[in-house]
Amino acid sequence: MPHDLLAIARDVAIRAGELAALRRLHVVEVAATKSSPVDVVTQADRDAEALIRAALADARPNDGFLGEESGAETGTSGLNWVVDPIDGTVNYLYGIPHYAVSIAVVEGEPDPLTWDALAGCVFNPASGELFTAEKGGGAFLGGASIAVAEGVELSQALVATGFGYDSDVRARQGKLIAGLLPLVRDIRRQGTASLDLCFVATGRLNAYFETSLAPWDHAAGSLIAREAGARVSGLNETAPSREFTLAGHPDVAAQLETTLRELLT
Repeated sequence: MPHDLLAIARDVAIRAGELAALRRLHVVEVAATKSSPVDVVTQADRDAEALIRAALADARPNDGFLGEESGAETGTSGLNWVVDPIDGTVNYLYGIPHYAVSIAVVEGEPDPLTWDALAGCVFNPASGELFTAEKGGGAFLGGASIAVAEGVELSQALVATGFGYDSDVRARQGKLIAGLLPLVRDIRRQGTASLDLCFVATGRLNAYFETSLAPWDHAAGSLIAREAGARVSGLNETAPSREFTLAGHPDVAAQLETTLRELLT
């Protein structure tokens, strides 16, 4: 069954990505703000999610749905689709070619602390890169199998992170990064959590961590990174969640978690 679900996710993600890319050829304007004045949504976000929601309802009418823009709908099958129609909306707004459609299907409630991710797809329409994974089946970029980079000392690790939209949260995150920067090879802040996780999966990053992620931000990317050999977790070996998400080669992830704990105390 995961293979069939992945085929649906892949097809729908490509269709939604093509819509987003087409809209990007014209002027993109902010349609609304959400948690703060800098947390924006465009009409393309809404239209892409409407396309995804309708396509999934047609293909899997008994499944539940959780989307960033249109909320949750309970199903009867025990499966839920967790969707970010345009992850990296600010990049999209500014024409930075680093954004993605993220679609995952999970068994159980749409809660990362309890769900069992079955299949996931992350598609960057600007680059054409398609990352996929299904539970127990490995991770892929296009048709090629991908794997995390070999473990390194933290001082040689390229680490990515992201920042929340609340100014107080950003201030705390900034202090943490200031302490971490001298201890690693370098820091990247690329603005698209799903792609950061996929970049860990394909060895372009040694590790990634972030707080304040919503379920749709990491549902697909976490599965892809895990199937590529990454450790993906919260603190204390818990599941990744809004509180904390960490991904990387197991050796790097362990070093990074220890260091972050020290910086947070």
